[in-house]
Amino acid sequence: MQIGTSYSYDRGGALLRSLSDRAANLQTTISLNQRIQTPSDDPVAAARIAVIDRKLGDMQQYSTNITLASALIAQSDSALDSVQTQLQRARELAMRAANDTMNDGDRAAISAELSGIVDDLFAIVNQRDARDTPLFGGAGTGDAFVRGAGGIVSYAGNGTPPAVPISATGSIAATDAGDKLFGGISVNGTTTDMFAILTDLAAALAPGGTPDAATLRARIEDGLAGIGAADTRVATARASFGARGARLDLESERLATATADARVDRTTIDGFDLQDSVVQLQQMMLTLQASQASFSRLTQLSLFDYLR
Repeated sequence: MQIGTSYSYDRGGALLRSLSDRAANLQTTISLNQRIQTPSDDPVAAARIAVIDRKLGDMQQYSTNITLASALIAQSDSALDSVQTQLQRARELAMRAANDTMNDGDRAAISAELSGIVDDLFAIVNQRDARDTPLFGGAGTGDAFVRGAGGIVSYAGNGTPPAVPISATGSIAATDAGDKLFGGISVNGTTTDMFAILTDLAAALAPGGTPDAATLRARIEDGLAGIGAADTRVATARASFGARGARLDLESERLATATADARVDRTTIDGFDLQDSVVQLQQMMLTLQASQASFSRLTQLSLFDYLR
């Protein structure tokens, strides 16, 4: 009789533990929205899911990169828009200075405003991005442009901006180096840059900056030609940034679709069914409650109750 009682207790306890464990597993399955919690649950499916999870991780990184690249392109375009605004104002000033009715005082005022434009452009092209690197500094980490003796502005960056990976097979240049954007401009057979064009024009219009009227007119014409060439260079760059932004939009849509498809594949392989799992859990809890009640009544029986 002692052996039977002990066996009944052990068997009842084991049954309750088994039911509790199964209920707990179902609850975990529902909370995680997945059937496979460990590789031993389904080794083949678990291996396939691991591959998909790595793929999803890569796609999440590409999505982050696309967000970064989009921000850099937007900042670059905004900066170039500001550059164009300053160049357009410089063109207006140069055309006014070419008017024969202007006197030396008028031209001196224009010279001062052109110098102010150079200062504004210097600040614009030395912006830093969200990573605290120079927006137009190429691969450099210091300022993209510096001022030397006599206030001469020169490019201090180096190399090509590192491309941003946006897929397993592609990357994109989210910005351009300052020497490409604002340097290498040809004016009457001479290669110069945006800052030199404006600085030379401001110097020509300053008091005593030009020996005679003919030379002054020639320098103003060179300035206008240079400003026009610089503006064209910036406009071309903005069109390129626009094309890159459109590419990012397409890649973002493709990535979103691929991510959704991968998640569907993962769910299909895992075989998780929320409604079925909830029903199973409810049935399991009813079975567990009934077993607990039966076991409780059994343990309360005395020998006299049993004999009776």
